[in-house]
Amino acid sequence: MPITKNSLVTIDYRLTSPEGEELYSEDNLMYLHGGYGQIFDRVEATLEGKEVGDTLAVTLQPEEAFGAYDGSLVVEESLHELPEDLAVGMELDGHSETDPDDVIIYTVKEIRGEEAVLDGNHPLAGQTIVFEALIKEVGQLDDDAAQELLHHQQHHHDEHCGCDH
Repeated sequence: MPITKNSLVTIDYRLTSPEGEELYSEDNLMYLHGGYGQIFDRVEATLEGKEVGDTLAVTLQPEEAFGAYDGSLVVEESLHELPEDLAVGMELDGHSETDPDDVIIYTVKEIRGEEAVLDGNHPLAGQTIVFEALIKEVGQLDDDAAQELLHHQQHHHDEHCGCDH
């Protein structure tokens, strides 16, 4: 069964640098195909029409993947404003100054004296990546089932992210 709009697709994938260094991998990622923003656009376009057992490798520029690195998302905060058990590598939820509803995940990059350096960029922002995948399963949903799945996923996200939509 080829992948088309409203296909429920399961893939194993890995992200590598163009030189082949593995950056991330995940087995059994399931997403709804059809322009719902659940996977990178170029990857989704490449998956269109593929079937179980097919593989792909797509090189994505930063703007097609995790975005350009944004230096304005690196901030210094007083340790007095942050959790006591703060450590390098921890992730903290924060909010954009321009949009209070926009949740940003900050990673603690450094602790200097009484200040911590926090980075709100995705760890792979600014990097060209290669997305390699193996298609494991393809199922087809009708429009009603696809909309129900999207509604359920959004409701589940809203319950667990602590953000307001």
